[in-house]
Amino acid sequence: MTPEFSEQAGVGVPDALQRLWTPHRLSYVQGAGKAEGDEPAGCPFCRVVELSDADGLIVARGSEVFALLNLYPYNPGHLMVLPYRHVADYTELSAGETAELAAFTQKAMRVVRHVAAPHGFNIGMNQGVVAGAGIAAHLHQHLVPRWGGDANFMPVIGHTKVLPQLLGETRQLLADGWKAID
Repeated sequence: MTPEFSEQAGVGVPDALQRLWTPHRLSYVQGAGKAEGDEPAGCPFCRVVELSDADGLIVARGSEVFALLNLYPYNPGHLMVLPYRHVADYTELSAGETAELAAFTQKAMRVVRHVAAPHGFNIGMNQGVVAGAGIAAHLHQHLVPRWGGDANFMPVIGHTKVLPQLLGETRQLLADGWKAID
């Protein structure tokens, strides 16, 4: 099935560019769901664990940490692993939280490799607002699958990321993979 394109008359000078509309990103731009202060009551990560896995985009739950999809992913399958406990700094994790965070990260890599065959990963934490943490009050580790050529002209020039799958579908694929991989 070929997508239909239509021109909108009267809107600027024709430039031969196709437009990729991503209205769902407006909530991100406007700051919807962002943390309100440093307390757990205003933290979206603390609130999401009260939702169903599907509604919260939670892929897996452990005893100390959980894994969920990033609501505004850099790439398909962009997961975060984070403790249930509301802590901001890596040094504040207990030994059990540290061990389970590491084990969840390893399992997440195996699961994403199984279901999506990425060529590599970016894994990391941004500690503090100045380091780029969007929600600095609740520690979270990003796991971003990478493929050769995934940083094409769209994000570099157009500041737009094209994601070929709905988040709910990605969450289900990864949750099923999580159960299948030991």
